[in-house]
Amino acid sequence: MSSSYPVLAAAVPVRAGMMVAVPLELVASPLKSGRDLGEAERSALVIGGTDRVRTGDRVVFCKVVAVTEAQVRRDGQVRAKGSPVHHATLGSLEGTAGPDAVSGTAERAPLGARFVKGKRERLLARAFMIRVIVLMTLMPDARVQDVIAALAGDLALVPWARPWRPASARAAGDWRNALGPVPLEELRDLVLGSAWREHQERGCPGAVTTGKRRPLKAGSLDGTLLRVPDTPANRAFFGSVGTGDDSSPFPQARALPMTCCSCRALFAMPHGPAGTEKAAAEQSLLDEAMDRYPALFSPGWIWLMDRNYHGAPRIARMIRSAHVLIRLKSDIPLKRTSEILPDGSYRAELSGDGVTVPVRVIEYWVTVEGQEVPEMFCLVTDLMDWEEYPGPELAALYAWRWDGSETALREAKAPLRGAGPGTGPMLRSCSPDLVRQEIAAWAAGTGMTRGVLLDAARAAVPARKGRRAALTVRPRDLSFARALRAALSAIRLGNACRQAVTSEIARYRNTVDRGRHRARQSKSPSHFPHATAKDTATRIAPAIITMANPRLTTENTVNPPETTILPDRGPGRTGTTRRPPPCPPEGGYPQ
Repeated sequence: MSSSYPVLAAAVPVRAGMMVAVPLELVASPLKSGRDLGEAERSALVIGGTDRVRTGDRVVFCKVVAVTEAQVRRDGQVRAKGSPVHHATLGSLEGTAGPDAVSGTAERAPLGARFVKGKRERLLARAFMIRVIVLMTLMPDARVQDVIAALAGDLALVPWARPWRPASARAAGDWRNALGPVPLEELRDLVLGSAWREHQERGCPGAVTTGKRRPLKAGSLDGTLLRVPDTPANRAFFGSVGTGDDSSPFPQARALPMTCCSCRALFAMPHGPAGTEKAAAEQSLLDEAMDRYPALFSPGWIWLMDRNYHGAPRIARMIRSAHVLIRLKSDIPLKRTSEILPDGSYRAELSGDGVTVPVRVIEYWVTVEGQEVPEMFCLVTDLMDWEEYPGPELAALYAWRWDGSETALREAKAPLRGAGPGTGPMLRSCSPDLVRQEIAAWAAGTGMTRGVLLDAARAAVPARKGRRAALTVRPRDLSFARALRAALSAIRLGNACRQAVTSEIARYRNTVDRGRHRARQSKSPSHFPHATAKDTATRIAPAIITMANPRLTTENTVNPPETTILPDRGPGRTGTTRRPPPCPPEGGYPQ
């Protein structure tokens, strides 16, 4: 019997969707030099030993879907050994934590014998299921079977020796229960840890920093709620907020994302039950972050925090290794210990629970188009050097908290099902362990996408015209939603080339830093008569920061001028006036 296939006089009928099997050793480069094709070269491979392809020849172009062993039946049919679950990957996303992150995690993951019996891995496997769970958090409103089909992509068209089909939702649920949350949490820590190390070593393009001789990178942390399905187990474990009797429509999990203000990269996200009180729940999450991720609180970073006061003991613990810039509510007492410094700030003491923390206070208000915002901002920091870190500079830095927390969270939550106010559950999992698994997968998927976005910004060519002409492309200049769509398209097409994905992302730029303002925030459509279009009109104007405490001179040290400012009780609300505390005469400080 001949060892080669006959060359027929008439061409074999070829149609789209058919697979062509070629021995691996016969695949060759068409280049005259014989060198391998690079990722940027747009050429097809050829079959060695055949006539050279010439212009005008009719050629069958095939796509490399899998490289695996062949299994030939007695009648000559050529099929592939194995299964799509051993070949499918998350493509360019997996480069963030390294090519072996998912497979290594899967090898160490035990399976619960109660849910998955035996060692057969034909329809599902450990690594494949980990990828499915991550991809599930990035594909809103997709059934688990659709997620499996998207991950398999063209691999489902390969004539496998044993027919393959997407597993059922029940089988996928059994595998999720068998894996448990630990493998996904391990993958999350690999992805987010890789992002942190890269920021420590290389930083990110256009990084937001403060300080002249000792620049500090800016990070942000803020709490958020995630609605989970209303099952007895979820309600008993997570609880709910907004009602005193736990009658909220859905239970909620509370998370504390820690992000980079410059590129919105996620570094850590401890989470737990919503708790009955926001302050206490987020304080426990901050304690967990300091216990589990001590490396994040390094001397080269300053963490921006909103008005949810975490208490003097936690602030004292944070500033042992890192720096903070925290906005305070008007009911938090400060004991002033110095006169007004040349930058308009002053030193004070922040006390509570037997702990006293020396801080520097920056008070200011903001005006937009000459309209004063009816509240005063009061920031405290452990940075005492007013020359190295002047008050107006720290006040301007605090505005990046919104970009690092609120904008980053809105982008990261967009892929979650039902994201947005007044809708249903955002997560799919009906038990606390699976919720924990899904949150870890969501954090890992978000971190992977941010990694691709960061690589796209590094490789992007600066704009040739416009406001950003010849300037470094920052990750925030690129669209997270577009990056996610490009990554998902590459997964469906089986394109694992990270360079091709980043090039596609870098082609389009966001228009940022336009100074857009609204008179009020509109979270949901409202039927109240006062919520008119005029209230939510967007204006473009710079925000002007004015320090609340003028630099005192010898003429006004004893009797400083009064400043009438509405207290920090929210926009549009009235209250008593607040004046800067008077400075003591020279030679003495308040006791």
